[in-house]
Amino acid sequence: MIRTLLAEDSPTARMLLTDILQADPELQVIGVAKDGAEAVVMTKQLLPDVIVMDLHMPEMNGLDATKQIMVEAPTPIVIVTASWDASEVAMSMHALGAGALTLMSKPLGPKSLDFEDSARQFLATVKAMSQVKVVRRWGASGPSRRSSRSAPSDATPGPARILAIGASTGGPAALYRIFSELPADFPLPILVVQHIAHGFVADFAAWLNTGTPLVIKVARHGEVLAPKTVYIARDDQHLGLLDRGTLAVSSAPPVGGFRPSASFLFEAVGRLFGKGALAAVLTGMGHDGLEGLRVVRETGGRIIAQDEESSVVFGMPGAAVEAGLADFILPLSAIALRLRQMVTEKDTV
Repeated sequence: MIRTLLAEDSPTARMLLTDILQADPELQVIGVAKDGAEAVVMTKQLLPDVIVMDLHMPEMNGLDATKQIMVEAPTPIVIVTASWDASEVAMSMHALGAGALTLMSKPLGPKSLDFEDSARQFLATVKAMSQVKVVRRWGASGPSRRSSRSAPSDATPGPARILAIGASTGGPAALYRIFSELPADFPLPILVVQHIAHGFVADFAAWLNTGTPLVIKVARHGEVLAPKTVYIARDDQHLGLLDRGTLAVSSAPPVGGFRPSASFLFEAVGRLFGKGALAAVLTGMGHDGLEGLRVVRETGGRIIAQDEESSVVFGMPGAAVEAGLADFILPLSAIALRLRQMVTEKDTV
């Protein structure tokens, strides 16, 4: 039984969410907090397996509650919200940076035609996040370790021409940090697949734009690649390439259950750019990206995997490491620096 704490100030939303959660035989609602301050207290008293947290609450909002919980009683947190205005997006992203695992729209009411689908997705997310082993947040990260390598390709790498990144749980905060540490003149186009709540991509790109000198946009089919620019995969669309200079946005079938898929992106980049391809696989659940990374390796590209200590979930990067595909296994704090080195003549890989 998954012991669940709900933090929600709206009586109507509390009733709806409680009913949805209690209808699942694997879930038990062990407490309902009416604001963030109550959520902090009840978390320490009840020790739930997972918390479903609203953002806008009196006394203490969901962001501040998340920060305090991740310091005092680390617990998997799913952020839910009913709207996606600019302030909500910023607060949601900061909550992810503070340690919340994921965010999603609140399920629609029973009268909605999409109620069953939204409730099913909500329950699946809560159950999946309850299994994540979160860690205490102290504010500052520990010292960075030297980069480690595993079985690099025998081929001599060519000059870097493109960077592809795949991420899932924990990815938004990781991407924000990496992009904030890259220079305005970073010479490569960057293509990103981030698994994120449906309908959130445009706001996610806008939020990333607030923290970097790079240009960040949602990818458009046929768009010409440009340096110093980040292209984010669209909702329910694969991101790939028509040729070495042109983006492709595709409705091809899901790969391993994912659309967009990191494997789809990595394979396209590997086949077209060969030794000029850089790929980075960041924190995330599951194995998406693994098969595409095999193509990057086979064609002579280079691969960075985020290390276990700095990953919220070591699924995606862990799969790459276990398969011996990663040229570098790096803490999040070292990835931007390594990318800068890899696009200069000083790179000694």
